[in-house]
Amino acid sequence: MSNQTRAEKNPYALRSGPLNVAFVPRRDYAEGPYGQVHFRDTGEGIPLVLCHQAPQTSRQFTNVYEPLHRRGIRAIGVDTPGFGESDPLPFVPTVEDWAAAIPPVLDRLGLETADVLGHHTGGMVATEVALQFADRVRKLIINGPLPMSEETRLEFLKYVKDAEIDFVFHADGSHLQQSYLERHAFYEDGDPKTITRYVVEKFQGYAPFWIGHHAAFLYDHTAALARINQPTLILTNTGDQIYENALMARELRPDFSFKALDGGGIDIVDQMPEAWADAVAEFVKERER
Repeated sequence: MSNQTRAEKNPYALRSGPLNVAFVPRRDYAEGPYGQVHFRDTGEGIPLVLCHQAPQTSRQFTNVYEPLHRRGIRAIGVDTPGFGESDPLPFVPTVEDWAAAIPPVLDRLGLETADVLGHHTGGMVATEVALQFADRVRKLIINGPLPMSEETRLEFLKYVKDAEIDFVFHADGSHLQQSYLERHAFYEDGDPKTITRYVVEKFQGYAPFWIGHHAAFLYDHTAALARINQPTLILTNTGDQIYENALMARELRPDFSFKALDGGGIDIVDQMPEAWADAVAEFVKERER
């Protein structure tokens, strides 16, 4: 009787060679004020909470978990309630509501304080965490702040109503291709597998995906920026869709540190992971001024 396995007998079976998989942080849950909060944790180093943009999840930081870990940063990516594997709120949330999900994660990890970074919508969540729970935030990094006029706010909210709240799910699945093409337009040189992941993240949450941008465009980041007391870095990149808003934030708070990477788009963490991690680590490790 042959000792060969079924795979060894099958000419189509792949018998050897490493799988191309990403650095995978440990995953866990904290008991938050609205249910379970899912997060990823690289385990050691200077603790840095990562708040993702909408409508993504903590997987947004897949390509920077390892670079941050290599630089001595303990990256803790949190799924905003309603996104990824975090429980949803039983009502339409605001950025202020989401901020309350971060302290339970710190408690779960036994951390009194941490630095907090947020990208786009996550930047507003990180800002609000620094305001509501100031004693638990050592430093703040806002990657893509969004101060804006009331006229611009109304335009953004109209977009949310037309393109997201009124989004149509088609029986033939064409809404998935529509979502892919729209997302691809923001990252034309992106790997199709990565853009597919973005689309999957958009629809995988337990709440409707539109709540992310809806909360972001209601939030008054201009007023919030004026109230921040922690050492803060405005991190941006010249190709970001909201780069001009970052320049506005710099004018509002010239006392903040400022770093602009050259090029890229809204997916800067995937486009320039090493340069992005360098900018983050430099600020996190910088001595208090």
